[in-house]
Amino acid sequence: VWTIDPSHTSAHFTVRHMLVSTVPGQLGPVVGWVKYDGTNPSSIAVNVAIDVTNINTQNAGRDRHLRTDDFFNVEQFPDMTFVSKRVEGVQQGSFRLVGDLTMRGVTKEVVLDVDGPHGPVQRAANRPPIVGATATTTINRKDFGVKYNALIESGGAVVSDEVTITINIEAAKRS
Repeated sequence: VWTIDPSHTSAHFTVRHMLVSTVPGQLGPVVGWVKYDGTNPSSIAVNVAIDVTNINTQNAGRDRHLRTDDFFNVEQFPDMTFVSKRVEGVQQGSFRLVGDLTMRGVTKEVVLDVDGPHGPVQRAANRPPIVGATATTTINRKDFGVKYNALIESGGAVVSDEVTITINIEAAKRS
């Protein structure tokens, strides 16, 4: 079992804004574990919790709005979680990780496209080896109860329904 290192792990999202730009945001810290035998990606299992209370889009007003019931409702649901169920499509350096994403109390099966695993890499003699990977998925926010839907004059939505989530993970082997 490998423990996710929150200081070297990050979660980000991007969403289209007013049909013309993409707004990035950062979530976290990210905590959890990865089961991996160090050689066979088919053996991987993941359990991750992502703190959404610290959402950061570089705009304090927007961040406050994202914390409300219009979006993440962080007072009631401070974390989003991912628990893997199976691995598919293993190729050299990539695979798909199927699992349950829970956000705002709603659980849906999603597929993460994973670049990795990378490693294991042995660090200094007194430190455990590490592995890493980058996982990406695109969700429909409305599937998770995020219904905010202000419209612009041209008829499009202020915020698109599709949200891309990327998690960059580094994990250290438990001793």
